[in-house]
Amino acid sequence: MPTSNLLDIQLEHDQWATRQIILACEKLSPDQFAQKFDIGPGSLQATVTHMLGAMQTWIDTLNQRTLGPRVDQAGSTYSAAQLLKLSDEIHGEFKTVARKHPLDQIVKRSREGKEYSFLRAAVITHVTTHGMHHRAQCLNMLRRLGMNPLPMSSVAEWSRSVDIRQ
Repeated sequence: MPTSNLLDIQLEHDQWATRQIILACEKLSPDQFAQKFDIGPGSLQATVTHMLGAMQTWIDTLNQRTLGPRVDQAGSTYSAAQLLKLSDEIHGEFKTVARKHPLDQIVKRSREGKEYSFLRAAVITHVTTHGMHHRAQCLNMLRRLGMNPLPMSSVAEWSRSVDIRQ
């Protein structure tokens, strides 16, 4: 999707890069996907699931609704194929709500009895940088599992994969 709009770049890249990680995980055995590492939430499966769960919380915040259930709660485990489907759904909802209101609008969120105010733009930036942080952990885990080449995930790699002549 050729664009010079920074919001669109953040949103489209975040979904694309997360898909790249999950698609790489589909090549792993179930044991490798669930293998524990001393980084992040502990496994590729747990890390991707956490990323999507956190995104659900921020979608609820941007929608100014009560926080709903998250995919990473109650010990749920998903296959890479299931996470790919969930990722498409959750990213779709995130992109819709991110574009729905002005970025300078304030949203509120309560956590542990305290209310916080955020600019919508800050929430969107947080979600996409949170994803980048955890994708880097996933790349580390994939490298330690011997995957070579590692999946593409950077904005530069995404940019090269998009035909800007359209």
